[in-house]
Amino acid sequence: MTNDDTDDLSKAFAALADPTRRDIVARLADGDATLTEIAEHYDVSIQAVSKHLTVLENARLISRTRRAQARPAHLEAEVFDLMNGWIERYRRRAEERYRRLDAVLADMNADDNPTSTTDQGAAS
Repeated sequence: MTNDDTDDLSKAFAALADPTRRDIVARLADGDATLTEIAEHYDVSIQAVSKHLTVLENARLISRTRRAQARPAHLEAEVFDLMNGWIERYRRRAEERYRRLDAVLADMNADDNPTSTTDQGAAS
């Protein structure tokens, strides 16, 4: 992972720390939308929504194109792929640690509860 990738990840995670921006991303996952269309869903000014879009755009999570007078926003997959790869790497590491812990606990349980045929026969 390069320093640029790390910087992109930092910007992306910081942008997604805000619940309104996460909701905007979720809405854009359903399709492109203009600032006005996005702003209809929130009890904040169009300027506030525009600032949220700018943060998402600076994090490269969305891009806005000019189509006539409208500037529809749409999701950009590249940074999401980078984030997913980063999360997946650490998820795999955590799963491996849990598998090792499960094995240790199973060994400890087997040591605490040995089963032998002589013990079972004597108990009968």
